[in-house]
Amino acid sequence: MSTTALNQFQSPNKTATTSDSVARTKILLLGQRRSGKTSIQQVLFNNVLPKQTFYIEPTTRIVKHVYERGPASTVIPLEIWDCPGNITLEMLNAPLSSFSSIIFVIDIQDSYQQPIARLLSFFIAAYQESPGTSLEVFVHKSDALTEDYKIENFRHIQQRFWDELLDMSPDYEQMLVNFYLTSVYDHSIHDGFSRVLHRLIESLPFLEELLNVYCSNSQASKAFLFDMKTRLYVATDASPVDTGTHNLCCDYVKTLNVFGSLYRSASASPSRLRTLTPASGTTRPKLSFYPCAALSLAPPAQGTTLTYHLITPQLALLSLLPTTVHEGRRGLVEYNVVFFREGVQDIVDVEKDARTGEL
Repeated sequence: MSTTALNQFQSPNKTATTSDSVARTKILLLGQRRSGKTSIQQVLFNNVLPKQTFYIEPTTRIVKHVYERGPASTVIPLEIWDCPGNITLEMLNAPLSSFSSIIFVIDIQDSYQQPIARLLSFFIAAYQESPGTSLEVFVHKSDALTEDYKIENFRHIQQRFWDELLDMSPDYEQMLVNFYLTSVYDHSIHDGFSRVLHRLIESLPFLEELLNVYCSNSQASKAFLFDMKTRLYVATDASPVDTGTHNLCCDYVKTLNVFGSLYRSASASPSRLRTLTPASGTTRPKLSFYPCAALSLAPPAQGTTLTYHLITPQLALLSLLPTTVHEGRRGLVEYNVVFFREGVQDIVDVEKDARTGEL
């Protein structure tokens, strides 16, 4: 992929802020008291165990969580504003247009009237101020209900939201709002937040195309580019995301995070990094060793192998391959991974340059 092609998408999002010379994409996290806002942020980005979220104190003031490249980074630098349940537009003291995404969390067991009223007030204000803002609703704590009841409540919340919104004005029919059924006790929160993240990554089409090419050339049935720290997938190929496959990949990433350090190679230590100057002119550290792993799946997916390849210090490629391909044509698969890695690293470099003002 040429540098010219990469530069086409690299202007920082207009809703991002600049602090310490880094343009960060801002996300506003809203919801009623005890709806689970802070739990979501802590589980995804700070490795807090779900059972420990019960002891998290309610948020009483706006807390700004900054995530850059590093131990808690995603593919783009984020700034998440965790707001108290009684927050108002005036108390926010910032224009809604400065946020790339607004996430409103609703407790699925809560009374819907007050949360939906607050949800409508923020979303309507955001839509009027900046129609391009990503509007997301997490119907949270779905683990508290049985499968039938949580689906019924989920649909009821959506229907009530749209009914009240269109009663205010038919003009709001064009408003795009995405709903997700989530819980910190399963991987639904990772899937939901990943999909939110996709709308914020301007380089997503390039990453998806690289994954499509890899799948085509390697006979992979599915491939994800995972952020290892948060277990969010920042991109996937064009085939639909199956819940079972996504959960399997999340569990594998979790296992690798727990036990991977036991098998760390000395050649992968920071002291053994060497530098590389890519086509963009940026000098970056390059690992002299990229770990990989493979797992043969049991029935009903027998005959399939789940593979892992580190792409950058934070990102990893997970893909599902026929076992016959993995065993008989492994050299070709590894060859394709090398080109995929180079493409992703170039995209990450240009993204970083754009956000630090170096382009």
